Amino acid sequence: MAATALIVVDMLNAYEHPDADALTESVERCLAPMADLIARAKDEGVPTIYVNDNFGAWTSDRHALLETALAGRHRDLVEPIAPAEEALFVVKARHSIFFQTPLEYLLGQEEVERVVLTGQVTEQCILYSALDAYIRHLQVVVPRDAVAHIHEHLAEASLELMGRNMDAEVVAGAEVRF
Repeated sequence: MAATALIVVDMLNAYEHPDADALTESVERCLAPMADLIARAKDEGVPTIYVNDNFGAWTSDRHALLETALAGRHRDLVEPIAPAEEALFVVKARHSIFFQTPLEYLLGQEEVERVVLTGQVTEQCILYSALDAYIRHLQVVVPRDAVAHIHEHLAEASLELMGRNMDAEVVAGAEVRF
C-alpha cells in the first residue's frame, strides 16, 4: 500500500459563524470516528497533518488557533481531536488544503502518495481538497462518517462526486486501512 498521511481539516474552530449550529450537529456525530482515525494513525506510525483555516488572523499559528478554538462555545468538539505536539501543522487561508500552503512539499518530503481526509466541511473544504489531491496524482480516501457537513444533501452529492470523478475511496472510518 502507498505511504499514507491522515489529514485533519479545519477542526480547530470556535464555531462562531452563521452555519455553526448545523455544522456542530454534524461534528458531534463524526467526532468519535475522527478521534478513532487520529488514534489509529498514531498507533500505526502514520503521519497526521492538521491543516487549518486561519480565519483571517494572519499572525495565528497552531497554538493560537487551538487556544481560540478551546475558548469557543464548543470546547467539547475540539478537545478530543486536538493536535498532539508531534502532529504536523499547516495553516491555510482558503478552502483547499493545498491552496498557497506548503502541504504539497511536505507530502513529498514524507513520500506520501495517499491521503485520508477527515474533518470539515464535506461540501466545501473536503471536496476542494480532494480535487486538489486528485489533480496532484494522490490517492484519496474519505471516511464518510468522519467528515462533517453543513448541508447534508450537498455533502452526499460531494461524497458521490469524490468517488465517481476523483476515484476517491469513500468508506466508513473503521474501514480505512493505513
